Amino acid sequence: MPTNFASRPWQTCIIAPCYSGCCLLDFAPVNGTLMHWIAPSEKDAANDTLEKRLWAAADQLRANSGLTAQQYSAPVLGLIFLRFAEVRFNKRRAELKKSEVSSRRGSRVDDPTAYHAESVLYLSEKARFDTLLNLPEGADVGKAVNEAMTDIEKQNPQLAGVLPRTYQVFSSTLLKELLKKVSEIPSDVKYDAFGRIYEYFLGEFARTEGSKGGEFYTPASIVRLIVEILEPYHGRVLDPACGSGGMFVQSAGFMVAHRRKGDEVLRIHGVEKTDETGRLCRMNLAIHGLEGDIRHGGQINSYYDDPHEATGKFEFVLANPPFNVNAVDKERLAAEVGPSRRYPFGLPRADNANYLWIQLFYSTLSAKGRAGFVMANSAADARSSEQEMRKQLIQAQAVDVMVAVGPNLFYTVTLPCTLWFFDKGKDKTPRANTVLFVDARHIYRQIDRAHRDWTPAQIGFLGNLVRLYRGEELDFTIGGEEAKTKVAEVFGKKPKYTDVPGLCCAAALAEIEAQGWSLNPGRYVGVAPGEEVSDEDFKEQLETLNEELETLNAQARQLEKTIIRNVAEILEA
Repeated sequence: MPTNFASRPWQTCIIAPCYSGCCLLDFAPVNGTLMHWIAPSEKDAANDTLEKRLWAAADQLRANSGLTAQQYSAPVLGLIFLRFAEVRFNKRRAELKKSEVSSRRGSRVDDPTAYHAESVLYLSEKARFDTLLNLPEGADVGKAVNEAMTDIEKQNPQLAGVLPRTYQVFSSTLLKELLKKVSEIPSDVKYDAFGRIYEYFLGEFARTEGSKGGEFYTPASIVRLIVEILEPYHGRVLDPACGSGGMFVQSAGFMVAHRRKGDEVLRIHGVEKTDETGRLCRMNLAIHGLEGDIRHGGQINSYYDDPHEATGKFEFVLANPPFNVNAVDKERLAAEVGPSRRYPFGLPRADNANYLWIQLFYSTLSAKGRAGFVMANSAADARSSEQEMRKQLIQAQAVDVMVAVGPNLFYTVTLPCTLWFFDKGKDKTPRANTVLFVDARHIYRQIDRAHRDWTPAQIGFLGNLVRLYRGEELDFTIGGEEAKTKVAEVFGKKPKYTDVPGLCCAAALAEIEAQGWSLNPGRYVGVAPGEEVSDEDFKEQLETLNEELETLNAQARQLEKTIIRNVAEILEA
């Protein structure tokens, strides 16, 4: 444990009752700690929001249909998308009708190019939401919706192969009810409201589908923190495991929220192995008014394929890759190993792809590029060849921030994880030879028994903690006054970064070397004086150790096979 812990001021948290039955732990006035910040649950508040009411109705209809969440999700999202497209179409159509009165060019109301010029989708009569909503009794609604989706792709080539066409698995009665529910989205609603509804439905479907859902959706609060720390104001952005595109949506939202100049744009690039998920991503971008180059399906795989020729070209990389993938064909990667290539630090001997992903994120960055991604806890302490790769990565002065995340923030697994942040431009800054470690395991809001997230104030606090460390100007666009108050309580009225036991520590490279090149925040942040390890912390530590043990056992089995094979070859010689 670093020796500077002893010199840090510390005051005990104040425990107060919480409205939902959990504990809300607050702060002492000055130089207190944020060791525990458990925000009250909002499960009983704001239930009348549009997206929640729509979800409740749609989910009830699904429950009565016999369809699985997987069968139901893409078609329902397609209907929300169609409603959004028609709202924008009708607005543009009204503008064209108004202008044709004074125009000598003739009517352009039914000219698709007049819509495309304003980034609006053109909808023919049969592809309009209202047409489908008002189909006569006895009509084959599933067939009509499928034909509408086909026609939209025909009239708008940028959506080719994107929209769902599985509506005939629904009964006409069910589809009629769904169309009625989606029609409750007001035609005068702001465009970003459609994005919120789409994202909300994505999250709820992911929660419903469990592990399957986690393959395409990263919870919004995780993404928002990654974006808050990366600060993607402009430039080329890549997510090589992009799922449904949440990283892109939050990056664009960050730029808009910070009111950057109009000529500062994000150029979005993504790769998604699963074709269906890639289509969800492209719909998600479109419904948020975004465009991007998303490569998906067709056996595309980021380990072997580089469709964007990404090495050294991207200002930002954001990702939530699959953890602990095995059976990657390393022979196919051999030509990509070495300096200035995709795998600059070599290939891991273990049958585990974590350090393939980590190297891809690093090698993709431009000279001043930043990356933020989710990774299994075991990667921060992995031994053998992975430890050597981690050493090279740290010595390259690219590792900027490591954030320990508690359990239950993901829908796929209950295990805790770690957020990694790279900054290739930090080698010329005062923090070149340090890494910031943050323990955020005790900062969360309990949504329900099985799920947690972060509030905007918590995200704002953690983002500004990193800004203090970097020497950047504080920004409370997210979190507002509540986040500002917490920063002042922990770091003083004139905030200045300092190590806080149990929360954060800026460790020098020499300290990291002494810890076996570990990037596990718990090794550096420590605990508050007098604080005992809780049962929950012990469980997390045990789960992490068990995860590492499973990895080591897999390596041992592979080594045993190699030894047996080598001995057999010697005996046969």
